[in-house]
Amino acid sequence: MVKDKILVLDFGGQYDQLIVRRVRENGVYAQLHNCDVDFDSLNFDGLKGIILTGGPQSVFDEDAPKMDERFFKLNVPILGICYGMQYINHEFGGTTETLEKGEYGKTPLYVNVKSKLFKNVSQESTIWMNHRDGVTKMPKGFKKQARTMNTPIAAFENVEKNIYAVQFHPEVVHSEFGNEIIKNFLIDICKCNQTRKMGNIAEEIISDLKEKYKDSKVVCALSGGVDSSVAATLVSRAIGDNLYCIFVDHGLLRKNEASEVMKAYKQIGLNVKKVDASKKFLELLKNVSDPEEKRKIIGNEFIRVFEKEAKEINADYLVQGTIYPDIIESGKGKASVIKSHHNVGGLPEKIEFKGLIEPLKDLFKDEVRELGLSLNIPKEQIQRQPFPGPGLAIRVIGDITEEKLEIVRETDAILREEIKNYELDTSVWQYFTVYTPLKTVGVKGDMRTYDNVIAIRAVTSEDAMTVEAAKLPYQLLEKLSSRMINEVKGVGRVVYDITSKPPGTIEWE
Repeated sequence: MVKDKILVLDFGGQYDQLIVRRVRENGVYAQLHNCDVDFDSLNFDGLKGIILTGGPQSVFDEDAPKMDERFFKLNVPILGICYGMQYINHEFGGTTETLEKGEYGKTPLYVNVKSKLFKNVSQESTIWMNHRDGVTKMPKGFKKQARTMNTPIAAFENVEKNIYAVQFHPEVVHSEFGNEIIKNFLIDICKCNQTRKMGNIAEEIISDLKEKYKDSKVVCALSGGVDSSVAATLVSRAIGDNLYCIFVDHGLLRKNEASEVMKAYKQIGLNVKKVDASKKFLELLKNVSDPEEKRKIIGNEFIRVFEKEAKEINADYLVQGTIYPDIIESGKGKASVIKSHHNVGGLPEKIEFKGLIEPLKDLFKDEVRELGLSLNIPKEQIQRQPFPGPGLAIRVIGDITEEKLEIVRETDAILREEIKNYELDTSVWQYFTVYTPLKTVGVKGDMRTYDNVIAIRAVTSEDAMTVEAAKLPYQLLEKLSSRMINEVKGVGRVVYDITSKPPGTIEWE
């Protein structure tokens, strides 16, 4: 039986896979391809519709991404999102211009005309914008559906051609009626059947791993986080004793991190070896300030450690807990490089393995957590704070010293303790402290001080693709500031970061 499917064409946006996920959450199968995919190579059986993603470029750029014009002639509905809308407008003869004001983040949307796409959507709602260019004149036959204060044409349609487009991002959770819009496109416009279920995803992954690697020895890079833990458990279920897990202490861990991690892995039942490589990592990072260089040094040395351990057991493959946000932020495919993750963009060009095993590379963080629970991994491990592979190296802005690391460790420990005391540890997505390269004047004991500024970062999110600053109680912020300044030597001022993502990222580096 041929399944209904939606084709998602990627123009380089940061939310491309998130669009695929939203489609799948609505029970419809979706495939993601680069916008310049070879048209003749695709199987269009069961195709019900096409979605064009956003992207970082302008339709005016010489190298602006384009797609085969034959996609417009497949006689299936098309939905353009952000750049996708501008591309449709440009291709059909409309006018797209750089607007006087850009729009980023939450924005009020006003629906002018009720239609199939905006069924069950309030006339006024909140949407998520991320653009500077916009449609100022529509092609012939297209009708305006919605606007914002700065974007006169925020959505349009051509029912006869079965083309719909929105300037905003309905796929992100901050678009109030985003899922309704996507569902309207899938069900009311594309007439898709909601038949896809996600319950068997673990069985599918384990079966695939067993088929490919059942006779291979494999090393798994464990960081202590949920991603590598779930990846290791999946591979363990597939190949059993042929999996050898390595936990590297690179000297950039949080307070008591190493002992807590090893204890957790014993509970899961994984065979783990701890390697203390902290001295080597810190030597390599000495006097390095550039965040991309830090990430690449760490990624390279991680691989060298795993290669050494693999040689001792003749292992052929390396397992990593890479998830999709890691890949797109590292600039794979057409996505713009945001930052190189140590397990993606930070990898050296040559590695002494036959290949990498990344069973979670198509999933988002909350999906990984759900998958981990289905594998009966303890809830405490699944709900652990996300912690980047480069560790505190990217939470110390500038060059790294033991003194700076100690300040971050101690302030971070205070933050985690107080967040837990306020019973916010399960509702706040991620929280940590950052050592900034700033010093400010202060007074302690009637004496002038000139100490460091520490930033607190706490965010809420569902998928790590878009986040908002957590609205921590003011009393908690006061207590955090007081404790950090009084208890941690070298701290003279504490600030709170309220930047959303986009335009910021979760980590500062």
